[in-house]
Amino acid sequence: MKEAYLEIAIIAALKAGNDILKIYNDPQSDFEIERKADNSPLTIADKTAHKTIISYLNQTPFPILSEEGQNIPYQERKNWETLWIVDPLDGTKEFIKRNGEFTVNIALINKGVPILGVIYIPVKKSLYFSTETIGSYKITDIEYKETVDWSSIRTQGKKLPFLKKHKNTIIVASRSHLSTETESFIENIKKQNKNIEIISSGSSIKICLVAEGTADIYPRFAPTMEWDTAAGHAIAKGAGKEIYQAGENVPLIYNKENLLNPWFIVEQNRIKI
Repeated sequence: MKEAYLEIAIIAALKAGNDILKIYNDPQSDFEIERKADNSPLTIADKTAHKTIISYLNQTPFPILSEEGQNIPYQERKNWETLWIVDPLDGTKEFIKRNGEFTVNIALINKGVPILGVIYIPVKKSLYFSTETIGSYKITDIEYKETVDWSSIRTQGKKLPFLKKHKNTIIVASRSHLSTETESFIENIKKQNKNIEIISSGSSIKICLVAEGTADIYPRFAPTMEWDTAAGHAIAKGAGKEIYQAGENVPLIYNKENLLNPWFIVEQNRIKI
């Protein structure tokens, strides 16, 4: 059953990414205007992608929690055992900077745990996807097309992780949100006599870099919301990684009353399966 939902989520992400790119690449789009103005390219892209994704996910029996439709009372949400969590356009600053490091995030959550995730990077045409049964995969050079046989898409994917241990500890950090706490965390790793390399990226791409093995660890000591991490969390889990609450041996959970995530660390799963 999850395979059918995965296909729907992948098509939704690719179509939404295609819609976003039309706005992003439009020479008439004025990226100097205030980002939350009603007529800003970002706002238009957000809303357009949201509508596209909802139109696909409405084919499933599950309710949807999206950044663009987030004002759903907890009294209603708390009864949702299974739900979609969506960020139609993750990476606000990256979109405005036009550096291409923004994503479309779609996750299916069951009892607070991500069981399916799809992340699409429209500019790079890279797709990550995962379910708890098949694991995590990456496809490069893929975009939405009307005539593709989406049922065969899994065969195109390369299973994650596909990069193993590095000589140095590679830490991926936020390009736009590097906090002093994150800097302190990195310094503490240095004090453990570990040689480190730091790479920077935007949006949920950072989680994907740990999932695929390009990076070893992603510390996040700055605010994020559930829709920022849910899809990446599923992909990380499928690749043998985990997103732990900072300072705890407890993973992030979803559909909480407060949708703000605690600080977290993405790394290799500490529990050997």
